[in-house]
Amino acid sequence: MRIVIIEDEIKAAKSLSGLVAKIRPDATVVAMLNSIEQSVAYLAVNEPPDLIFMDVQLSDGLCFEIFRRMKITSPVIFCTAFGEYSMEAIKSNGVDYLLKPFSVNDLEAAFQKMDNFKHFFQQRKQSDWEELIKKLDRNEGKTSFLVFHNNRYITVRTEHIAYLYIKYDSPYMVTFQQQKYIVPQTLEQIQSQLSARQFYRLNRQYLVNFDAIKEVEHYSSRKLALHLSVPTEESLVVGKEKMTHFLQWMENR
Repeated sequence: MRIVIIEDEIKAAKSLSGLVAKIRPDATVVAMLNSIEQSVAYLAVNEPPDLIFMDVQLSDGLCFEIFRRMKITSPVIFCTAFGEYSMEAIKSNGVDYLLKPFSVNDLEAAFQKMDNFKHFFQQRKQSDWEELIKKLDRNEGKTSFLVFHNNRYITVRTEHIAYLYIKYDSPYMVTFQQQKYIVPQTLEQIQSQLSARQFYRLNRQYLVNFDAIKEVEHYSSRKLALHLSVPTEESLVVGKEKMTHFLQWMENR
């Protein structure tokens, strides 16, 4: 099996390559690419690989631009640290989506799914990819959440949510009016239902609304400090591994 890894973080690409070697020792990683431009250039002149692992957010933009610029016939497993894109739309079109950091079991399951639908993937038409991209581009996420508070059910509009966070293993939703509700879902499940354009996963604990961000400043040479219009219990810091992606997200509105 010939595999291409499209990932702009060198350590992540090497780590994935190592996991692939353990799970599929017969597989060969033929290329590790780090940008849209490099990926298009490579795929345009080389034989299509049997599988592509593709990070969603690359150094020069979103990976979906690759599909706009050329025909992709290989099955693709999307990998990302953010979980910001329509997981259900991707899965319904026959590709998988791994949220970093993913386990060996997650990767094995992705390989199994690829094996089961290999012929299906190879026969997809470019029009199918275009339709998938359209769905992803127009994905605005869930418009409201139903929460249980003070012995009654309340509907909270998504645009009223300033941020979500985890405390004592329980996810909480905080509105711009500083109302706080516990949410009966994991933060990962909530994130998958929200607009990638509007909400950003800062770390394992916090998921913030773009409209709630008051200012961003350098916390150190490789970190950013966020200040929201709504108070948070802890200081919000973007680590060096997400700093570039976060600034791209802020820029690409």
